[in-house]
Amino acid sequence: MNEDVRMTAWVRGHVQGVGFRWFTRANAMEIGGLIGFALNLDDGRVQVVAEGQRENCHRLLEWLHSADTPGNVDGVTEIWGTPRGGYDGFAIR
Repeated sequence: MNEDVRMTAWVRGHVQGVGFRWFTRANAMEIGGLIGFALNLDDGRVQVVAEGQRENCHRLLEWLHSADTPGNVDGVTEIWGTPRGGYDGFAIR
């Protein structure tokens, strides 16, 4: 079963000032069916929140872990939960 989920990921490394949020949004849109956002945090990480089918969230998470991201990802921590809704597409914040 491919239920809807909420995936929140915190991406560490050199991920600010390199177009990371823009490319995250582009990948979320290419995967399709995802809503949420990518946000720069004050500590240098990027927070990614994606809601949609579990398979699609996993695809975005795989991309976050891949060498295809801009900058340099040192690690990704994620948690999974129930969708909260309230998003209009996938935004850069």
